[in-house]
Amino acid sequence: MKIAIHGREGSYSDRWVSYCKTNDIPYKIVNAYRSNIIDEVSDCSVFMWHHHHGIYKDTLLAKQLSFSLQSSGINVFPDFNTCWHFDDKVGQKYLLESLDIPFVPSYVFYSKDEAFEWIEKATFPKVFKLRGGAGSSNVKLLKTKKEAFKFAKRAFGKGFKTYNVWENFIESSNKYFRGETSFKGVLYKFHQLFFTKKSSLIFPKEKGYFYVQDFMPNNTFDIRVIVIGEKAFAIKRITRENDFRASGSGKIIFRKEEIDVRCIKIAFEVNQKINSQCIAYDFVFDSKNNPLIIEISFGFYLRAYDPCEGYWNQNLDWFDHKIDPMGWVIEDLFHSAINNVKKS
Repeated sequence: MKIAIHGREGSYSDRWVSYCKTNDIPYKIVNAYRSNIIDEVSDCSVFMWHHHHGIYKDTLLAKQLSFSLQSSGINVFPDFNTCWHFDDKVGQKYLLESLDIPFVPSYVFYSKDEAFEWIEKATFPKVFKLRGGAGSSNVKLLKTKKEAFKFAKRAFGKGFKTYNVWENFIESSNKYFRGETSFKGVLYKFHQLFFTKKSSLIFPKEKGYFYVQDFMPNNTFDIRVIVIGEKAFAIKRITRENDFRASGSGKIIFRKEEIDVRCIKIAFEVNQKINSQCIAYDFVFDSKNNPLIIEISFGFYLRAYDPCEGYWNQNLDWFDHKIDPMGWVIEDLFHSAINNVKKS
């Protein structure tokens, strides 16, 4: 069996290649953007592509190509169940609600009149989100009805930029003063104010819908659980200073004792329902201290999890062992490929 890997420096492909070399697994690097990509992977049993929501070409092609190859019998990562909802918070709302999963109450409207009618009766604050974005980007706390009306009007008017260079610069500056990033990082964001990447400008504005979630107060952290096959590992992320958001704060606790095991249990249960290969589940807690999922995502920044002390299995047994998420992904894919060969 051979693996086809779409190579992108700094992505999961670096670790996939390293794992294959270490374990003498046949592989080849392919360019998923090539018109003849189907022929390129025809001699492979597995196709892997860490596509990125911030790369416009990836959003045009990745899911369509991967799902097509999956339909042909090739084992792909990420597969349909793992990533159709990737970077789509509205899609996640429908998925989690339909499976009766403990999820932060969420609301979406597709007309200004319906949104305005709901705002008039709703209580605040609420958390406004665009359907895409990572690291708490495109997430705002609407404290009053006035703010909600303003955002709803814009949602059905000129819309919102997917990539806001000014907000990114302000966020980077705040991180610098908190000691969470370098001055070089701030200068890079400042440069982008005047020379924005062309790829960022291609993305269309987000408009035509209004999506909000209930605000869960008094959460000074969130819990992220990542499930890969029969293994799960987790981190505790501290909220940003004077903010309600934890994602992107850079303040992470890795100790097993800091993780609420109920989140691990729920993540495994949800993953069985979704039947995904690899998903990160983000949890906050309601007023009764019940864990609720906010969002899910197949993609996460690997280096942030390298210090994890171990992992749980589905029985919630703990294993004090170095984690290898991308190695686990390959192992599970090969196991699936072997089973498919046996069935045929």
